[in-house]
Amino acid sequence: MKVTRKSEVPEREVSFNAALFTGPARSQTMVDGKEAQFSVAYIHFPDSVRNKFHTHTGDQVLIVTEGRGMVATEDEEVEIAAGDVALIPAGEKHRHGALPGSKMTHVSILPSGSKTEQVEL
Repeated sequence: MKVTRKSEVPEREVSFNAALFTGPARSQTMVDGKEAQFSVAYIHFPDSVRNKFHTHTGDQVLIVTEGRGMVATEDEEVEIAAGDVALIPAGEKHRHGALPGSKMTHVSILPSGSKTEQVEL
């Protein structure tokens, strides 16, 4: 068993795919995909910052822990808030982030080895 305390994990600038974001975002990796079958990270979006449309090769689960944000596909955009959970199937074009006037934090859970690719609509 391994317990990781959020208060002990430093926030880092999102550098794994900074071009995917519309502004500076920060992350805290709680479970590294190299040590488990999935990766778990807090992603902190400042006011109005979101990511651009992208896909993952594995299903993604987002658990909103703070603020108000949005998750969108090519066909719809849904407002999300603390306590909400979004499931994005592998290969679905989507984006997510904070709404204007609010910051947002979510936990992102992805299968180990899942690849992320920015897509144009």
